[in-house]
Amino acid sequence: MPKIVVFGATGYTGRLIAEALVAHDAAPVLAARNAGALEKLAADVGGAETAVADVTDPDSVRALLGRGDVLVTTVGPFLRYGGPALAAAVAAGAHYFDSTGEGPFIRTVFDHDEQARKAGVGLLTAFGFDYVPGNLAAGLALREAPGAVRADIGYFIAAPGISGGTRASMAGMLFENGFALRDGRVVPERTAARVRGFDVAGRERTGASVPGSEHLTLTRSYPQLRYADVYLGLPAVAAHGLQATSLLAGAVARVTPVKRLAEAALTRLVKGSTGGPAPTARARTRTWAVAEASDDTGNVLASVTLTAGDPYGFTAAILAWGARTALDGGLRGTGALGPVDAFGLDLLSAGAAEAGLTR
Repeated sequence: MPKIVVFGATGYTGRLIAEALVAHDAAPVLAARNAGALEKLAADVGGAETAVADVTDPDSVRALLGRGDVLVTTVGPFLRYGGPALAAAVAAGAHYFDSTGEGPFIRTVFDHDEQARKAGVGLLTAFGFDYVPGNLAAGLALREAPGAVRADIGYFIAAPGISGGTRASMAGMLFENGFALRDGRVVPERTAARVRGFDVAGRERTGASVPGSEHLTLTRSYPQLRYADVYLGLPAVAAHGLQATSLLAGAVARVTPVKRLAEAALTRLVKGSTGGPAPTARARTRTWAVAEASDDTGNVLASVTLTAGDPYGFTAAILAWGARTALDGGLRGTGALGPVDAFGLDLLSAGAAEAGLTR
């Protein structure tokens, strides 16, 4: 009988996903590399099946899955550790969800589109706060403004807390190439190449451009879209500082031996799996996703703002919803999918609302 497997279940986000699934009687299989930690987690959530698997042993990851299963993986940084889970899902004929926010890895998942179609499975990458809210907000704006050819999307967080895994993922992307949608094509563009302001709940906030899934996904449902930019909300000084840092990192990345040394140093300095914000801290956090749909002259035709609580809680809830829906046959297609083309705008809106994201 098909099942949901949570790989990386003993990590910070994995535990939240396990709790969300159990709360909906989904009976997930919890998988990670540490048997003792798995046993404790299973007891903490009220009982669950467990399985030991490690990305350094790809066969152990493949053994988790059968045809028709749904794999939810949080094992990152994904550029370093994400490949075995993705390969295992395609090989097994299992649907795949991940929590990455790493643009280059998102492109890697979309490079597996044809393989996934042949296997009859859906691949849903970046299916968390990175980058479901922006896809949904942009979809709603583009439905209101069918003549729009441009989408600008911003993500903003008030009183944020950051997990060790998030820090490790951010460090891992420092020397990687970014991208953007230009004239209907995804083209290289360095991170923070653009800085701009957004009106967020009546307050001007600044964002720096980042590679998101929206560049790859939105044109599937809205083929008229020619341009898209995704922005990460930062204080203005930090946004411009990121611009300078990305220029330096780009220069370093062009010298392969120097890049390898820098990456090795960051790996030693920035550790993943160090926990994350406590429930009390998460309760203070608010998030917004803003999408503006514009015509070819830059005139804004529609604007949508969605708001939720903390990003980790939303990520866990939307991944649990997506996995449950996919297990029940709710995916509208196969291959590498964006949130909107995977579920449709109305069903996705309902799932996001269940996860706490509302307009």
